[in-house]
Amino acid sequence: MNGHSSLIRMETPPMPYFITIGLSRFAPGEQHPSRRNLGVFDLLWVVKGVLHIGEEDRQWELAEGQTLLLLPDRYHYAVKPCEEETVFYWIHFNFAGEWTNGEEAAAPVHPPRQPWMSAYTMQFPQSQMLPNFTLALRQLAKLMELSTENRSSAFLKEQQSFLELLRLLEEGGESRSASPAMKLAESTEAYIKQYYQADLKNETLAEALHFHPNYIVRCMKEIYDCTPMAYLQEYRLEQAKLLLIKTEWSIAQIAEEVGFRHTPYFSSCFKQYCGMPPLQFRRQFL
Repeated sequence: MNGHSSLIRMETPPMPYFITIGLSRFAPGEQHPSRRNLGVFDLLWVVKGVLHIGEEDRQWELAEGQTLLLLPDRYHYAVKPCEEETVFYWIHFNFAGEWTNGEEAAAPVHPPRQPWMSAYTMQFPQSQMLPNFTLALRQLAKLMELSTENRSSAFLKEQQSFLELLRLLEEGGESRSASPAMKLAESTEAYIKQYYQADLKNETLAEALHFHPNYIVRCMKEIYDCTPMAYLQEYRLEQAKLLLIKTEWSIAQIAEEVGFRHTPYFSSCFKQYCGMPPLQFRRQFL
């Protein structure tokens, strides 16, 4: 293969924005054109043959089922002509937010977020052999069909199909690069979010996830920089903040709804977390 692998990370929002799609066919002896500072991301999906392409000091031999994301501020060039008929889809898209290109070994930390911020870091390998390439082909064909429709009817459908392709890229990268600690920490996070209203303890998590409680705690500290119970506490308090804004419920009702059994303890935890009592927090929005 290939240039050494790197991980592309995009802090969202904003979201990557689909521009256009095309299908290129190279006969033996033809090659990808060289381009510099294209200004948009160029996402390649090889469906037949082998594409020999480089970016700065990296080079790839992309076979059927492989993807490559060419970056907007780099020099792209043909390493050598195609030796057989080669067919690939290409997608141009833009991204107005912050993005980085780094090594896979740098595992991101995901601290608890305020739910209404919807902040997320999309990440996927710059190049990969996609395990679910058949699903990707359906979306690529759909995007090609939409490209012939008028803009008003196709726009949202195009963006939806494009985001589905990015999801497949992210899932494909996770299937190989996610560490055991990352997988268990994310499973713990998902379980906490689903059952945060219940009386959760480390032993409950251990029984549900089939791992020793000490190992779960260690993985959560490594990935999320907090224990499972600290994550649970913060998640409950973030849910309480939403209920204070979105409902007229009493403090006692909200405390019970988010998993606190004693209202005074809830109020104490809330004040420590937010710097003010629950009612004062609500009054900010009246």
